[in-house]
Formats: sequence, C-alpha cells, structure tokens
Amino acid sequence: MEATLITNPTPQRALRGHRPARPSPRVANSAEHQAALAVRLTPRDKWIARMLWEHRVLTSHQVTALAFPSFRSGRQRLRELYLWGVVDRFQPFVTVGTAPMHYVLAPAGATVLAAEDGRDVKEMGYRHDRAFAVAHSLRLAHTVGVNEWFTTLVARARHEPGALTAWWSETRCSRHFGDLVRPDAYGRWQQGDRQIEWFLEYDFGTEPLAKLAGKLSGYAALAEATGITTPVLVWLPTSRREVNARRVLARAQAQLTEPHTVPVATAAAALLDPDAAHPSPADEVWLPLDPEGRCADGHSPASPTPGPASRHRSPRTTPRPARCRLRPRRCRPRHSGRRAGVRFSQDGGGRGGRGAAHSGSDRRGRRRCGRLPVHQRWRC
Repeated sequence: MEATLITNPTPQRALRGHRPARPSPRVANSAEHQAALAVRLTPRDKWIARMLWEHRVLTSHQVTALAFPSFRSGRQRLRELYLWGVVDRFQPFVTVGTAPMHYVLAPAGATVLAAEDGRDVKEMGYRHDRAFAVAHSLRLAHTVGVNEWFTTLVARARHEPGALTAWWSETRCSRHFGDLVRPDAYGRWQQGDRQIEWFLEYDFGTEPLAKLAGKLSGYAALAEATGITTPVLVWLPTSRREVNARRVLARAQAQLTEPHTVPVATAAAALLDPDAAHPSPADEVWLPLDPEGRCADGHSPASPTPGPASRHRSPRTTPRPARCRLRPRRCRPRHSGRRAGVRFSQDGGGRGGRGAAHSGSDRRGRRRCGRLPVHQRWRC
C-alpha cells in the first residue's frame, strides 16, 4: 500500500530547490580557503570587493556597468564570487516586477581586503551581520540611488570624453569632515586638462526641504575651514520638488555670511531624456541658484534654441533660465600644506585631506590614474 502524506509527510528540506554550496564564515576565513582564493581572484575581483566595502551595496546592474563589458559576463563572475564567499547577495521585495540582485561584502572578501591593507578584519571594522543589515535598512533605496547616480556617469564616460576620477561614499565623507557637514557623496570629473568636483545631496522627497537647506551652513563652514569652494549639487526626483527646493535653498543661501563660497545647482531626475542612449547627470539639466544662471566654471550657459514645442507654450514675462552642463575647470595644482589632500593612485585613497582638494589633487597621481584600466581608474 502506497504511503500517504499523513503517514509519510514530505520533509521541508526536500521541497527546497538546489542551492549551490558556499563556504561557511568559519571556512571562508580559514587559511586553506584563502590560499584557494589567492589563485582565483583577479585584480578586478578585489576591486569589486573594495567597492562593496566602500559603498555598502551595489546591484548586479551597477557592478556590471562599473567593471564588465556585458551583463552576461558580469553575472557569471558575480556568481563565482558568491560561491567562493567573497560577496553575498539578497533580493529585496518590490511591489511591481522583480528587483535585481543586491550584493554586499562577504567574510572571505573582507579577509582579503584586510590582508591587502595589512590589518585584521576586526581592525577593518567589518561584521557580516552589519554588512547584511542594509537589506532591511530604511535607507536602502537612498543608498542604491546614490550609487546609481555615479554609475551612470561611469557608463557615459565609456562612450564620451571624460572620466569619473573620484567617488567618495557618505561614510568616507563623514569620516573626513563629518563634524561640519555630511554630504551623500563627493565626486570629481576629469575631462582633458579640466576637472570639476562637487558634493552631492541626493533628495528622495522624503525629508523636509528645510532640513536640506539647513545643510548649506555646514558647507559654508567647511569652505571657511579649508579655503576651498566646492559646488553643491542637489538632485531631486521631480520638477515640482525642484521648484520648491530652489525657493528654500535660495533663501538659506542668502542668509550665509559669504554665499559665494557655497555655489549650489539643482536638477531633477524627470529632466533626463529616457530615450537617450546614455542618460546621466552629465546632461544639460543643472540650474544654478546664481541669478545670472552661470555654470560652475563661471561660463554662462548657451541659450537653448527654441524647438517646435516652444511655439505652443504660453508667453512668459521673464525668460526661463537655461540649464547647463557642469563644465570642468582647468586643473590647478594645490601646493598649500593646509589644503593637501589624498594622493589619488592605483592603491586607493589614503588618509588626510578635507574635501575637494579634499580627495587628492596631486597631478602625478592623476597622470598615473589615467593609464589604469576602467575598473581601476577611480578607486575609493
């Protein structure tokens, strides 16, 4: 007589799908496993692990855009890194569709990075539970959004002149000058012999605009302490939100003792052309708070040519300010010891430096960086 479910129930483990074997945290930190990784891991693999440690979490699409020529090759390599315990992954719940796989640093990857830096994992500050806590963090969408913002710049640089030469996370910014202000990120864009650097405020529409405007006083204090004027870019989700934010930001900027030390420009994600080949924040979507509508390098943006749609708009009493790209300025070496920053080289950022020169303006380091492969060109 055949056994029924009542007499021979199917155990839960038999209902699970096939799961690839992965090393446990204890095995991942063993000398045998580290010896096996020594022959398997490439410089790009270690760079991906360091990016995950710096920026906490990256999606599969972001890792592919940063370090791989195609999504298929990136997916295959990420799976191997997952099986080796170098990276870990999770897939958050979304109400519509399926979220991409999100990757964080795993114990074996942390051990490799700590060994490269000449310290142990405890000194590094890594804990597996903390690394995975971002999966349930209320700031997960914000963190992924900031990383996507910079990832699109990297993707654009593959098809047009220019390169992202510095990208600091919120954690690194807080470590260097968090006593004054805590931006969401810091970046530097290099194009020929010109560069522009900025602090990013990534607004998701969830915090009061007064809190956003209140950060300008911190940026003013940072500019006064370092003697360096660095633009603040405010990225907002919608044009309506941008209009309201500009009103509040302009009022807060006018109350500063030296408003010119905190140049601010705003843009909305809704202004990007979804049909463009590579839409990114490098498009002409930025509108400075300066009444003259000047770009970050001091050049006035060119007036847009009226298109067919403009002839059907209602007349305006004042012309709409033209948006512009953030044009890089000519690189100037900074020799003052007070402003000395981190040398930007292949082995990553070091210590010291405050903001903008803040991330290392050493020209020798920039030349060396320009000869590196794409996945090593800007290391945090």
